[in-house]
Amino acid sequence: MTPLDYPIWLRATHFFNLLLLTLAMRSGLEILSAHPKLYWNDDCRPGSEWITFTRKKQPQHDLELWTSRDEEEAFSSWIAMPGHKNLGLGRHWHFLTDIGWLSTGIVYVVLLFATGEWRRLVPMSWSIVPGAWRALLEYLSFHLVRTPGAYNPLQQLTYFFVVFLLAPLTILTGMAMSPSLVARFPRYLKLFRGRQAARSLHFLCLCAFAAFLIVHVLMVFLHGIEQELALIVLGQTHAPQLGLALAVALLGIAAIVAVHIAGTQFSLRRPRLVQRRTQALIDPLRKLLFGRGLSAQAYPRSAISPYFRVNGRPPNDPGYEAMARNRFQTYELEVGGMVEKPLRLSLNELRALPRHTQITKHCCIQGWSAVAEWGGVEMGRILQLCHPLPGARYVMLYAFDDKSSSEPDPGGPGYYYGSISMELARHPQTLLAYEMNGHPLPIAHGAPLRLRVETQLGFVMVKFIRAIELVAEFSHIGLGQGGWREDHQYYSPEAGL
Repeated sequence: MTPLDYPIWLRATHFFNLLLLTLAMRSGLEILSAHPKLYWNDDCRPGSEWITFTRKKQPQHDLELWTSRDEEEAFSSWIAMPGHKNLGLGRHWHFLTDIGWLSTGIVYVVLLFATGEWRRLVPMSWSIVPGAWRALLEYLSFHLVRTPGAYNPLQQLTYFFVVFLLAPLTILTGMAMSPSLVARFPRYLKLFRGRQAARSLHFLCLCAFAAFLIVHVLMVFLHGIEQELALIVLGQTHAPQLGLALAVALLGIAAIVAVHIAGTQFSLRRPRLVQRRTQALIDPLRKLLFGRGLSAQAYPRSAISPYFRVNGRPPNDPGYEAMARNRFQTYELEVGGMVEKPLRLSLNELRALPRHTQITKHCCIQGWSAVAEWGGVEMGRILQLCHPLPGARYVMLYAFDDKSSSEPDPGGPGYYYGSISMELARHPQTLLAYEMNGHPLPIAHGAPLRLRVETQLGFVMVKFIRAIELVAEFSHIGLGQGGWREDHQYYSPEAGL
């Protein structure tokens, strides 16, 4: 076994890894709280979850529409970051810390192989397996396994698993939850047998990291805190200075706790500032990696989900209700803004345009998924009819849905709206859908017209569409963030991940 030393880069990455990993865990729990159920099937059928973190039960009657927002839990800020139903901010923190954690990991692995330190982690012989088993039996019999100047076989195998297997699996399963990535490469999900299986594995990776941290700290105490702390903190192998090591360790732990407290409190008190600052750092990278792919989804009819969750209650609007009663015969879609030719299209006129159908997977920002067949007219066809002016950069979609009366929790006043870039609007699978599974679009799913953008998360896909406007920028619309969820729940308009 190679004698151990602890160079400063190893100790520094050890500290940053602890900080970033714990931040990622807490923000990950905030994301989980938005849909606190895990499945092995992509249909997310009620009752098919293998574990749940809520006591809420979906009612068995139809007297009141149950939406996925009703299933959301408010995890405490003691465990989730920032807690209290803040999915948008939780995602910002998660992606920010993921970037930092991945960068730290790359630096660690590069230096590991550049300096030869990899030899103490990578097993060189199969004899390590029986050696690790014997060490495990020793620990289970409450005897310590000591290997002066090196890791014992069980420790080496564990560290190899965490660095070279668990961490990559965590990254790969996280990427599988990107609607942009899996729309461009649908076979990628087959590696994990579906999006929900990847989500479950991602959660189990979190549990594995948590267990590793607990056992790792326990081993430090059992093997002798004086020697172990001096090695980890000061890199000392002889004549350890416990007092100095303990002071530095406590200072480091205090710094980590301070970052957690400050990040949580700042997020709860200044959410808009946190939204803007984190988006400025992570959205350019998200757009580069997940914002330009075309959807290649073409699921078979047999993959259509028997159950498709609803997110958002129908508009509580007399005009909308009157249209619904006459099956939207009086509905007209208004298309205006920066166009040469404004349009007013009835539902029959929309149906008369070339019809496009696609069977695709819907990925909700809360975590659930489902597959459906959508029929409608391509957004690109509408753009061809209205002739956008050269300066038009965004397509704004306005709904009949007044969220002050239809949202389960108070989230802000005003009508729902959203935006997509002109580039997204021209994607072949960007659709104004008026059919679902071969039938007229149900009211619960956005009748008479809803948007489908198969490379984006579900909140982008505005339902109950009233009007479309082409604009150069959206800073003057609503609160200027690009959509109702972005305005009031601090989501990011970059929804490819």
